[in-house]
Formats: sequence, C-alpha cells, structure tokens
Amino acid sequence: MAERDDTRISRPSSTRGGSAATDHAVRRRLGSPPADGAADVSTAPTDTAMDLGAMGAPTSREGNRWAVRRRGAGRRGAAGGTGATGRKGSSVRSDSSGRTEAKPATRPGRSSSGAFPDASAHRRYWYVVGGLVVLALAFSFGLLAIGNPMPPGSRGFWLIAELRATSILVMVIAAFCQATATIAFQTVTNNRILTPSIMGFESLYTVIQTGSIYFLGVAGVVALQGTGQFLAQVAIMVVLSVLLYGWLLRGRYANMQVMLLIGIIIGGGLGSVSSFMQRLLTPSEFDVLTARLFGSVTNAEVEYLPYAIPLCLVAGVLIWLNARTLNVIALGRDVCINIGVDHGRQTIYTLVLVSVLMAVSTALIGPMTFFGFLVATLTYQLAGTHDHRRLLPVGVLVGFVVLAGAYFVMNHVFYAQGVVSIIIELVGGTVFLIVIMRKGRL
Repeated sequence: MAERDDTRISRPSSTRGGSAATDHAVRRRLGSPPADGAADVSTAPTDTAMDLGAMGAPTSREGNRWAVRRRGAGRRGAAGGTGATGRKGSSVRSDSSGRTEAKPATRPGRSSSGAFPDASAHRRYWYVVGGLVVLALAFSFGLLAIGNPMPPGSRGFWLIAELRATSILVMVIAAFCQATATIAFQTVTNNRILTPSIMGFESLYTVIQTGSIYFLGVAGVVALQGTGQFLAQVAIMVVLSVLLYGWLLRGRYANMQVMLLIGIIIGGGLGSVSSFMQRLLTPSEFDVLTARLFGSVTNAEVEYLPYAIPLCLVAGVLIWLNARTLNVIALGRDVCINIGVDHGRQTIYTLVLVSVLMAVSTALIGPMTFFGFLVATLTYQLAGTHDHRRLLPVGVLVGFVVLAGAYFVMNHVFYAQGVVSIIIELVGGTVFLIVIMRKGRL
C-alpha cells in the first residue's frame, strides 16, 4: 500500500476478483468509507474534500491535520466576511469528529428581501400609519364638532354633524381616487413627475362644463344637473381614455412617451376650446362657470355618492389586488418580459382603472391638478418602501389628512373655505417645482 496526498488509499484484494473491484469502485463513487476505517479518496476530479467531510468518513492523522488547517482558514475567512466555502457572509463550524458545516452569517435586524430594508424601517412604517390615523381622526372630529352652533348632543347638533359628515365622505372619496390613481399611474409610466391630469382629464371636464353653459345657458345646466350629468361625464372620460390607451399602447408603434405627448396635446387643445367659449359668455354665466371649475367638496351632491362609491371601490380594490404586478412593472419593461409578465396588457389594464378613478374624482369635486402629485410625493417619503400593498394605504391616509387638514385650517383659522383648492394647488405646484429642480429632468 502506498501513500498519496497524505491519505491512505485502500486497494481490493486480488482474491476477490472482479466483483470486489467493482464494489470498491461503487463505494468510492458514492462516498462510502471502506470497511477497514481508512478514508478512501477518489482521484476523480468530481470528488472533493468537502464531500469527504459531508459523508462523515473517519480520517487518519494526516487527515486530521488537514481538518485543523481547514478550520483555521475558515475562521480567518469568516473574520474577513468570507467563509471556507468561498461564499461571502458564511461561517464554518467543526465538531470533534472533524466534520465541518457551512452556515450563512446573518446580520441582526436586517432582512435580505421584503418590503422594507430592515426592522427599523418596518417599525417606522407602522409609526407613520399610526400618526396618520390619529391626524385623520382629529381633523374629522374637528370638522364635525368645532364651530357647530347647536348644543352638543342635541338634535340640531347631530343634523349639522350629518351634513358635515357628507363633506368628510366626499374628502375620503377624493383622497382615495387621487392617491390610488396617481401612484399607479406613476408606476406604469415609470416616472414620479407625471400625474393622470397630464392626460387631459381636467381639460375634458372643463370643456364639458363650459360647453354646457355656452350652449344651454345657466337655466339649462341647472335643469340637467343630477346623476345623469355625473354619469355622462364619467362615461365620456373613461371611453376616451380607453380609446386613447388602446390605440397608442396596442398599435404598431406602441410607445408610452408618444401616448403622454398626445395626451398633453389633447389637453392643450381642449383648454384652448374652453378659453374660446368662456370669452363669449356673459358675466353672470362666467361667474357660475368659474364657481364650478374650482375643485371643492361643495360641488358634490348627495345623489352622486351611491354611484361614485361603488365605482371607486371596484377600481381601487382591483388595483390593490394587482399590487404585486405593479411591483414588477416598476422594475421596467425588460424585467416584466423576462419573468413572463405581459407588460402591455397590464399597463392598459392599470390605466383603465386609473381612468375610472380620475373620472369619478373630477366629476365629483372638480379639477385639482397638483393634489395627486403632492399626495404621491409625500407618500414615497413617508412610507419608505416600494411595495404597493403598503404604499396605497399610506397614500389614501396622506390624501385625506392633507385635504381634511386644509379645510380645517381654512375654516377655523382663516375663515376662508372657498380658497382651499387654491392653497392645495399652490403648495402642490411649489413641491412640483422643487422636485423638478432637484431631479434636473422630467
């Protein structure tokens, strides 16, 4: 018997013939130790020392020296961030029998994947949610109770509170629609500057209102005002959006940038038509039109709510159920194609739902150009996550806190309820300019 590589190589007895040699070769390939207790190592290139340690074969004195050297190298590698297996972040543990076991080194308080980078970010998210819920409840109570001229608990008090509760419900619907639609729209367009208003929703609302007063007059608009007018506006906005998306995203030259450019052109053209008709209105008609073109919760009627609430819930729930797909779409078109997600179909599906939400919000309370952008920007800063299942609820809470807080401050501090939308647009436009200046591009 000869020594090779500091280990003994057992040889089958010649008296056992070919069957003994075959059994020995099979044992050597399967990693079974020989009968005499010696460590049997094959010289085939697929057999490694790690296989010997994993199968628990006893080693000789020279093999024990090799195990000691291997343990020392593993400790040095673990101290430097690389274990004996050559993988970063792993450590090696050896027992008394010389066997080694590679274990990944974990960092306390940090997860390798998930919605949050670490445990502290997860806790911060729930702190933010809790704070927003407290603010939402406080502003709601303030709008219901503060400034109520009737004694608390009386029948008149509850009647006034019920009327104010309708306004709060309208704020909830507006915040839900604007936040959900803006976050989903920015995800599919892969741009946190653009908003659904860029597609001409508000210009379409403006031209519908202006055309109604121009052709029918104030008396005709008042006569047609009701659920029919509301549903007609929603239907027109959704149909035009679906036609635009289907044509520009499913055609031969499907391109998101082209769709956005055409949306801007259509919005500008509708705005020019509205300006032309407004110049031909009488002063009294123009005053009525101006009051309707300001975004305000007072524009919403109670009879609109039974139709607006189901539409918002269906579209919002469908977007939230598709949140995992939105997480993939946010990674880009190439990633979607590589993992089998139909990017074009999912984009059109999301944009149609966004159209429903924006149409309901605009027809219900009027145009609010920068409200969605302001809410989405604050949501990204406060949530600290990319997961849309957590972004969307925070966005709704942020939207309601901004809207209810603005109405509370303007009603009970400055006593100027009518300029709430102007203040929101001013703050939102300022934030828009700051973001563009920091990014340096659209």
